[in-house]
Amino acid sequence: MKNVFKLGFLGLALTIGAAACNNAGTTNEEAADSVENTIDSLTVNTIDTIDSIGAAAQDTVDSLAR
Repeated sequence: MKNVFKLGFLGLALTIGAAACNNAGTTNEEAADSVENTIDSLTVNTIDTIDSIGAAAQDTVDSLAR
């Protein structure tokens, strides 16, 4: 009877351990996706800012040349 409880407890421990490992992978993937989205957003914003500065500089040069 003792062996039945030991085997049941071992099975429960293995199940919980496997579930914990699977959730950690999902969390890491979600964190990586979040970081990637943040970097993409910052890159787009930086490019837009540089483009607007370049356009303003070009307008200034054009107005001075007239």
